[in-house]
Amino acid sequence: MLSVTGLSKTFPGVRALTGVDFTARAGEVHALIGENGAGKSTLIKVLTGVYQPDQGELAYDGSPVRFATPLQAQHAGISTIYQEVNLVPLMSVARNLLLGREPRNRLGLIDFRRMNQRADEALRGLGIHVDVSRPLRELGVGAQQMVALARAVSVDARVVLMDEPTSSLEPREVRTLFGVIRMLRERGIAVIYVSHRLDELYEVCDTVTVLRDGEVVHTGPIADLERLRLVSLMLGREIGDVRDEGLTEFSGRHDTDAEPVLTATGLTVPHQLHGVSVSVRPGEVVGLGGLLGSGRTETAKAIAGALPVESGRVVVAGAAVRTGSTPAAIRAGISLLPEDRKAEGIVPGLSVRENIALAALPGLSRFGLVDEARVDRIVDTFMKRLRIKAAGPHQKVGELSGGNQQKVLLARWLAMQPKVLLLDEPTRGIDVGAKAEVQKLIDELADDGLGVLLISSDTEELIEGSDRVLVLKDGVVVEELTGDAVTEDRLMRAIATAPTAPTAAATGGTA
Repeated sequence: MLSVTGLSKTFPGVRALTGVDFTARAGEVHALIGENGAGKSTLIKVLTGVYQPDQGELAYDGSPVRFATPLQAQHAGISTIYQEVNLVPLMSVARNLLLGREPRNRLGLIDFRRMNQRADEALRGLGIHVDVSRPLRELGVGAQQMVALARAVSVDARVVLMDEPTSSLEPREVRTLFGVIRMLRERGIAVIYVSHRLDELYEVCDTVTVLRDGEVVHTGPIADLERLRLVSLMLGREIGDVRDEGLTEFSGRHDTDAEPVLTATGLTVPHQLHGVSVSVRPGEVVGLGGLLGSGRTETAKAIAGALPVESGRVVVAGAAVRTGSTPAAIRAGISLLPEDRKAEGIVPGLSVRENIALAALPGLSRFGLVDEARVDRIVDTFMKRLRIKAAGPHQKVGELSGGNQQKVLLARWLAMQPKVLLLDEPTRGIDVGAKAEVQKLIDELADDGLGVLLISSDTEELIEGSDRVLVLKDGVVVEELTGDAVTEDRLMRAIATAPTAPTAAATGGTA
């Protein structure tokens, strides 16, 4: 259905793709994987008309083609679901679903009743039950991703590209997604599936193509490829090296009897948090576990002043911090790495240098003049320490891979020399190698005495990386796991058997 032959693409100072051959066949789910910076995003953008290739041929349904714009690719039958939801948050769910295809009445005006009816039927067919007249922004990230999925499959697509489609979904929603993928396969639609979650790849994909440094290093049936061999192909290392490095594990625990550097007590946000209490000691990594919507992100935002609280108290290093004020939290030494790095983190149009220095600028200025030499030293230090891959400090951060964008955000907040680092899904949507680097960095920061609050949907990452784990459900802390109790089995049991929010809230819901 869709193929490229000898594809090459170069950006200023960076060769993104070199001689790439790739074929997506009808009725096949084709995995496209590789480290961040391997060229996956560039290849997808060439396939969908965002970029034009420097060399190579593109064929669609057996005929040579070149899409000048994404709209041309969409009209041809190529539909894309991006990792970051690219819908219109102020518009209704129904309007987003049928944008550009709205039913109209005899006067040519949008028929809102029919539009809402069609949108509701499309979503219910995927097991999604929401008020389609609500603005999209009122839904959670996972629900928004399902709306994007419904929009992609509701058009007459012949090729569907999915870029990290499960990164914001609950397990129930993931099962729905996999059911949709199998339905697409049965219809003879070609599915290109980008993910870093190996379990997903082996469950739903037929074929896999591995990119490394802009080149194809392997293509073939995924069932014939051992998982460890797949990882070694992505990293470009021998299997023995991968096994020895323990890529998904932190180096160890952090035991300390010190007084907490962070104490948050009784945080309450209507309909979101119910008396949540958290403490973090210097050198300790405290994990927040729970399903999507359990209150993990809201807890971090409430501590960082990014979410107004109805009641509760935050104390850093013995001093009370004004709640609901992000500047006050930053001055106190609290730094938050947000879940959605695109919408709440990076400024894509600014350079790597400008993004790293952004939060520290007030301290690097005098009489309104920025000390450029100090900025250069800080940026150089953190680009080297975090091994940020870029053409240079002046490259736009929007041109970097997801993993390197995440490192830029980490560099921004580490430049502030925080006392507490709140990490919300720090390895979301990044590859195995970059994930290992971020995990190692978190461990090193804790070793240096930094208090870390870690949120992750990856239970293995949460268990291996945390000294303690607080389990949330419906905005309430329902259990605290410490010592030998920090296991995946105990975490799952706590999530599955904990009482509902009203019952838990009545008992205090703190730990």
